[in-house]
Order: sequence, then structure tokens, then C-alpha cells
Amino acid sequence: MNRDNKIICIRPRCENPENEDRLVEAINYALEGVSVEYITTAQELDEANLRKKRILFAINLGDSGINLEYYRMLKIIRLKRHKFDGSVGGAVVDGHSELFTKSFSRQLVFSANRSGCTFVGRPLVEGTETMLNFNVVSKIMNTEKMDAYKQSCRELVEKLLAYEDIKVQRPKILAINASTSEKYSNTLLLWNMIKKNLEDCDVMDISIRDGEIWDCRGCSYETCLHFGENQQCFYGGVITDQVYPSIMECDALVMLCPNYNDAVSANLTACINRLTSLYRVADFSAKKLFAVIVSGYSGSDIVAQQLISALNMNKSFVLPPRFAIMETANNPQSIKRVQGINENASEFAHNMMKSLIEDYD
Repeated sequence: MNRDNKIICIRPRCENPENEDRLVEAINYALEGVSVEYITTAQELDEANLRKKRILFAINLGDSGINLEYYRMLKIIRLKRHKFDGSVGGAVVDGHSELFTKSFSRQLVFSANRSGCTFVGRPLVEGTETMLNFNVVSKIMNTEKMDAYKQSCRELVEKLLAYEDIKVQRPKILAINASTSEKYSNTLLLWNMIKKNLEDCDVMDISIRDGEIWDCRGCSYETCLHFGENQQCFYGGVITDQVYPSIMECDALVMLCPNYNDAVSANLTACINRLTSLYRVADFSAKKLFAVIVSGYSGSDIVAQQLISALNMNKSFVLPPRFAIMETANNPQSIKRVQGINENASEFAHNMMKSLIEDYD
């Protein structure tokens, strides 16, 4: 799919322009020599054609973590469900606090993704008040934190301009779950509805429910790297025996996430944490992330945003358009009685195949 080679920079105006100096400096550096169009108001956003574009969100949060013009934009993004179809995006979020930048960013990515925007792996650059989050990066770059911030913004722009949507003839899909059988798990039941509609795909399911799943022990960088070079982890087990090799082979990862307490379940969280060892030596940036989320009551968006933080922003998986199907079902088997569930499952399968299969119609 062809996209413009210029950058559309969505930079909602700030009521206190004096707070924007650092963001403006970083963005100007990142976009130097790049053809760019700025959108600064909700009205401009509403009127703009933002399909098949390369989009950089650049947002100042000030002291409060709130940008009022952005929230006017957010309303449009959430209501216009095809606003970003065919587009690929990234975000720079700057704040005068140690808080809010990450929670704000994952909500932004979640909402824009539901309106059709793909997000590259590691699509976020944050500037917190002290910029202590750049301590490690600045040491690696052998430069000051502000210079590391600016260079990270530049690298994100280059990533956006270079992004190509990789598709294959017969994708390999890995689905990871920690659920019980279909008899009790609405999440597994929904996934099996989706699988029936997947064509020309090789699907592998791994359950990490049985047996003891240890969470990451926080090894030193050197120790973690040593294990990762051998596709291993300190604790071993099903994560290294089954998950690691399957992650390396797959084109797409599907996380099957029941939501009981507004959080990704413990075994799935441990699995994500344990991917760090493999991530140190492997490139996940061509692999795509999908999610099947079923809530007993509400809160599917919270779980989806946790997956965005952990696997897209942290582990570099690409976030394809509308990456998650989110349904509500409480009692066992009740997913079958959700209105339009078969159509929803079929549509999500179609979305997966469109994102993964070369020349898919």
C-alpha cells in the first residue's frame, strides 16, 4: 500500500507555549530536511485526509499531563473509525512531570489504532521532566540526555519514513493462552471462532497454564544477554522450550487475554517479562501483534493498552490496524450469545489476514 513520503505532524497547540520549548527543539531536529505538514487544531484534524500517511504525534503535556486541544482531537479520532486507514504512526510525548507520559501515550496509540493506524515497533519517545528515562540511552550514545532525546526523535522519524508493511504468502501465527478449556473459557471459545475463519495460515497454539511459570528474576544485563544468545532464560521451562522457538518462527503473535482484574493475567505477564532475554538478541520489528480480550464486566481497553505498552512500545512488535478484538462475556459459554459474535469473529479474522497475507483481497 503506497503512503506519502512526507510526515504529517499532529502537534496540538498548547495553552502555555513557553512549556513547549524542549519539544519544539526536539521535533525541529527530528524533522530537519523532511517534508512535513503540521496539524495543530481539532478542526484541522477533522478536515484533513489522514489515510495512507506517515504520522508523527508530537504532544506537550505540561505540568498537569493534560493538553486540552489534544482531547478535542481525541474525540474525533475515536468517533471517526477509519480516520487513519493505511497510515503508519509514532509519537513523541513531552511532559513537565515524571508521570503521565506513558499512560497518555498508550491511550493515544490504542485510540488511533482503532481508527486504522499501524504503529511501528517502539513507536514512542518520551521526555519526562528530569529526562532520567534517558540515562541509559545517553550513556550508550555517549552524549547528554537532551541530545539523546533529540536523536531518539530523529530515529523515530527515520523509522516512520522507512517502514514497509511486510506480508507473506502463508503466515505463521502463534497464539499464547493461559486459559482453561473451551468449556470454561470464553476467550478460548472466541479464538476458536476466529481460527475457523483464518485461511492460508499456519496456526500454533501454546498453553502456559499447566506447570510452574516463573516470572523474570531480573538478571543482570550480561547474564540475560548470555542466556538470550542461546535462546534460553535462567528459569527454562515451557517459555524457553516452546515459546522462544515459536516466537522466532512466527509472523504474528496473538495474545489470548481474559480480563478478570483489569490486568493481563499472571502467567501471560510472566511470559511477556521472560521475552526480554530473547529480545536482547532477536529482532521482533517485523512481527505483528494481535489480541483476543474478553472481559467479564468491563475494562478490555485497559488490558489492550497493557499489551501495547509491553509488546509494541517495549518489545518492538508492530501494531497492525485494529489489533484487538474485545468482547464482554461473563458466564461460561456466554460468548456464544453475544449479539453479532460470529460476524465479529469473522471480521477480526479478515483483518488479521489482510494484515498478514500478501495480495490478500
